[in-house]
Amino acid sequence: MQSLPSLEPSSLCAGVLIDPKKLRTCIRTRLRDALKLPASKWGGSGCGSIRSTVNATVNAVLDAAALGELSSTDVKNPAVSTYYRNPKIPKPNQTVLDAQARVCTGPTQSKPLGDEQAMRVLDTILKSVKGELKDEEEVSRAQLGAFFAGMTIRANAFPEATQWSEGERHAMNTYWPQLVRTLPPDVIFIADPEGSTMGLGSSIGPQYVGDGSTEMRLIGALREVLAGGHLGYEEVQGVLRDVLPLDTGDIESGGARESLLAAFFIGQRMNRETDRELKAYCLAFDDELGPAPVAEVGSLTHYGEPYDGNTRFFRSTLFVAAVRASYNESCLLHGLDWMPPKGGITDEQMLRFMGANTCLTPLQAKVLIEDDAVGFAYVSQREAHPSLYSLLKVREHIKKRPSLATTEKVQQIVRARGRESVVAGFYHEGFEEPLLMLMKRRGVHSGLVVKGEEGALSMTTRLKSHNTSKGVPVNYCSGFRSLSTASACEFDGVSREVFNLEVNAKDYGFEPSDTPRTDRSVSKNIELGLTALRGEKGPAYDRIVLNAGIVDHLLGCEGAEDIPSALNRAREAIDSGKALKRLLHYINASHKV
Repeated sequence: MQSLPSLEPSSLCAGVLIDPKKLRTCIRTRLRDALKLPASKWGGSGCGSIRSTVNATVNAVLDAAALGELSSTDVKNPAVSTYYRNPKIPKPNQTVLDAQARVCTGPTQSKPLGDEQAMRVLDTILKSVKGELKDEEEVSRAQLGAFFAGMTIRANAFPEATQWSEGERHAMNTYWPQLVRTLPPDVIFIADPEGSTMGLGSSIGPQYVGDGSTEMRLIGALREVLAGGHLGYEEVQGVLRDVLPLDTGDIESGGARESLLAAFFIGQRMNRETDRELKAYCLAFDDELGPAPVAEVGSLTHYGEPYDGNTRFFRSTLFVAAVRASYNESCLLHGLDWMPPKGGITDEQMLRFMGANTCLTPLQAKVLIEDDAVGFAYVSQREAHPSLYSLLKVREHIKKRPSLATTEKVQQIVRARGRESVVAGFYHEGFEEPLLMLMKRRGVHSGLVVKGEEGALSMTTRLKSHNTSKGVPVNYCSGFRSLSTASACEFDGVSREVFNLEVNAKDYGFEPSDTPRTDRSVSKNIELGLTALRGEKGPAYDRIVLNAGIVDHLLGCEGAEDIPSALNRAREAIDSGKALKRLLHYINASHKV
């Protein structure tokens, strides 16, 4: 058997800093070396020793990376999620961003600014538009659009209890006479579209039409949104296709100002989107790169994790996909390397850290899904939907999640010749039905929404807290699966069985355990996942088994008719080494397609 050279931390780290290119090269080289071994040697009596060699290699890399995990966020280190934020994107002004978190809320939430904070925020805005603040202290046009859109919608459309506080009203009355002489016309329009909100009778808002046909269409839609109204399906799609990909550098030839677009996105979310608006967001860019490629597989599950990742707890979906792929339940993951507002650990970060190619096109992903040795793939939003990716800065600067944060989880970047399913995570009560509606609109055979930890897909084995938060509990699942029986629920002429339940892991023999914390550590999340895939029992192992088996059963997968059988199949996939082998093959094969 070929031996693998050990990794010395000094070969990867210069002092406490890590060269990410060298790190990925080292990992990829060692894993490629491991995968050159004959496939037959993964079975039988030699399986354990070879897997141990591979695992020792992975652990050595993780140990080296751990040396770079410093508390200072200024250190560029691929072992933590903060590393993956694009440094070319200017950071938002923190004073105004904190205010946006309170101002840009739903109609039933009441987090108004106090007098002191409101005065400080408006003073910051005034100084910024006068050019007195530079770099990160400057308030961006997107922030101005989002902040004033939030204030306008609360004044025009929200119930009295969530309209402006006395402190906010006093601050606006104090600063508006100066702001109206200083703010650009587009922001004045957002703050006072009818010329009546501030009581000074300004004509700028009512007369504002923007520059170029794209902005004119956007402003027409935005007037309705700022009044608390809703738009039609074709109207939303028309606006999105007009303004994206975002090009703020050439307004007259088709671009749109970030202030207007930020106001549109935050306004739609504050008004609580209708089904037709959500469908428009979900389907607007399906054909951006042409028809989705079709994989010749019998089953394909699309995983819709929140794109902004996990900041606290173990994220299991990447490892669950490797498990399910090992018994021919093909999986497609999609997301981004870094996404606000959480900026947490994502599947792309873990794959990049382990040396995989994270720039696959949908067609390349199709090849990997069809590969008998792999069976799953990951596609970044950069490659699948460039128009949506162009909004990254705007999304960070509006602070709150836009409607896209819901609809991007229900994508079909690659289709399948056989059965298709969608699984998506959610956190806030009320988003279950819209997500399931979008899945049905996609025409998939089965759909499942899961309230995992942090609103992600990872169900937990910890005991339920007596002090449960409002809304549905963690481990709540709701969904549908297609049936041939006439007794099932009818929707659009398709027979479906609908279900909802709260999964109690203890009912299936799992010992209660606290969820492993990762706290933005990409390397810690990888370490937990790889340790579990090599068969080491513990909380991470249990969560991977639970999430693979329960999803198989709820989606109606063949061989998972009952939950114990589904869980045992997932355990066998891990204990035999098949799941680990799939993940290692993926890292290698992602560079060859």
